[in-house]
Amino acid sequence: MISISAAVVIFLIFLILTSAIKVLREYERGVVFRLGRAIGAKGPGIIFLIPIVDKMVRIQLRTVAMDVPPQDVITKDNVSVKVNAVIYFRVLDANRAVLEVENYLYATSQIAQTTLRSTLGESDLDELLSKREKINQELQAVIDRHTEPWGIKVSTVEVKNVDLPQEMQRAIARQAEAERERRAKVINAEGELQASQKLSEAAAVIATQPLAMQLRYLQTLAEIATENNSTTIFPVPIDLFEPLIRARLEAGKRN
Repeated sequence: MISISAAVVIFLIFLILTSAIKVLREYERGVVFRLGRAIGAKGPGIIFLIPIVDKMVRIQLRTVAMDVPPQDVITKDNVSVKVNAVIYFRVLDANRAVLEVENYLYATSQIAQTTLRSTLGESDLDELLSKREKINQELQAVIDRHTEPWGIKVSTVEVKNVDLPQEMQRAIARQAEAERERRAKVINAEGELQASQKLSEAAAVIATQPLAMQLRYLQTLAEIATENNSTTIFPVPIDLFEPLIRARLEAGKRN
């Protein structure tokens, strides 16, 4: 009987010590309630609790990465899309995270979902696709403003995927193709304009130098001769031989 009683006493002492001594890691804090009243956050390290009288709630201070489930969003230009995101936040004030909200993880998730729908609903589809950084900053500011009373700091919000309906994807593809065709036509027109300007400059030079026209004529004949073509009839203007005829006549006069 004595040994059994001693064992029971030892066991009770072990339970009391287990409930009275808590070890908190560097990234943990313990919000202690004494007879139902909060007496503050403790830790890290070893803390001592009064058995039965004190209760402790552990809170982690590390950054939490939370996925925001896909949300059905209707943009400002009445396009229905499905958007999901990821939110990064951490607890700055363990007391408020316990006293001001029942479950800060669940509450932060819910406020992130509602903010995602409301904020993106105020943006056009083009803004949602092209101004992602601006939208991320707006989401972060709104969510952080709502969670600040809970002692939570939202550091980053990132929109991950924007799922478009099939018909909208086809419309965007057609728009992109039309834009590529427009750019190709503009580049082609600019090339023709530059070519016409160069031809105009060349024509002005040839107009002041008749021999340049003759040299160009001979060059064209040489290019045609090097190609494997059938017989080509190429008219030769008499002006091409005028310098030769004039030189021959002057030589005859001298003789």
